[in-house]
Amino acid sequence: MPLDGEALFEESVETLLNLQQTEMKKIGLLFPGQGAQTVGMGCDLYESYAPARHVFDHANDQLGYSLTALCFKGPESDLTQTLHAQVAIFVTSLATLAALRSIFPKFKPHLACGLSLGEFTSLVALESISFEEGLNLVRRRAQLMEEACQKQPGTMASLLGFSEARCNELCRETGVELANLNSPEQMVISGPVAKVEKACQVAKAKGAKRVIPLKVSGAFHSSLMEHARAGLEAALAHTEIKAPLGLFIPNVTGAPVSNPDQIKLLLAKQLICPVQWIKTMTTVSESGVTECLEIGPGRVLKGLAKKNNSNLNVTSIATQTELEPRDEREVHFQ
Repeated sequence: MPLDGEALFEESVETLLNLQQTEMKKIGLLFPGQGAQTVGMGCDLYESYAPARHVFDHANDQLGYSLTALCFKGPESDLTQTLHAQVAIFVTSLATLAALRSIFPKFKPHLACGLSLGEFTSLVALESISFEEGLNLVRRRAQLMEEACQKQPGTMASLLGFSEARCNELCRETGVELANLNSPEQMVISGPVAKVEKACQVAKAKGAKRVIPLKVSGAFHSSLMEHARAGLEAALAHTEIKAPLGLFIPNVTGAPVSNPDQIKLLLAKQLICPVQWIKTMTTVSESGVTECLEIGPGRVLKGLAKKNNSNLNVTSIATQTELEPRDEREVHFQ
């Protein structure tokens, strides 16, 4: 079923119904990062769509173990490990996209971006990196991040109701680093365990609405990931990257980039730099995109989109139910 001039019927996805107002709409893709994993993810897509099944089976062959068993049956304790979670989310997201494209083969995203790990998924979606290269990079990235966590243990915490300026002040005072600028109301700090714990206490005392310690294995997006950055840079030097077929918005700058060498630099640098998701969402809006599809497990990006720009509609697609036609209401894609 082609996308041009034909319809996507989605009873359960109200935001997509806005697309029927015009036959030409720019659609963006958003891909989740680590933390979105859940046991059972992708199982119904594997059973229902041959292209999704091919993605999973190919990943099993490339990895040398059954990723499908881990995704579909767990155990959760194994799936949440950095080494497994990143690969599992990457593959499940691309299997979901493969299922979508099997229904709408002419669909061409105007842009793609992702939260941390989601950058790699975005580049595969935009045909900048092959699936095989992307899988190898994600697996190597996860290995390097686990090694960095062992070399320099750390943690992270989310601060709600604490502005960027106040977070920067907190970082200077306590020695932690700003890791994610998710929305004007949500910042994430990163660093050594003792320093993050101290920063949480100070943030509470200074009026943060909520302080949430994150269940992560290390201080991601901070200087404690330098070992991982250097290793990933070396791996990227041997990776073929092409100019993306659409706008690619990296986390480090929040601005589109198409030069392959610059993309490589930013993919490695991302490990030690904050995720500029506020700027990313601004760039999405400035590109003319008003509709995005969150492809893969979780609905975190949909929630963050609402907090950053209430005019940006995001539809989460992770299951067969969210893909299948439901009635005859028409939604047209570009």
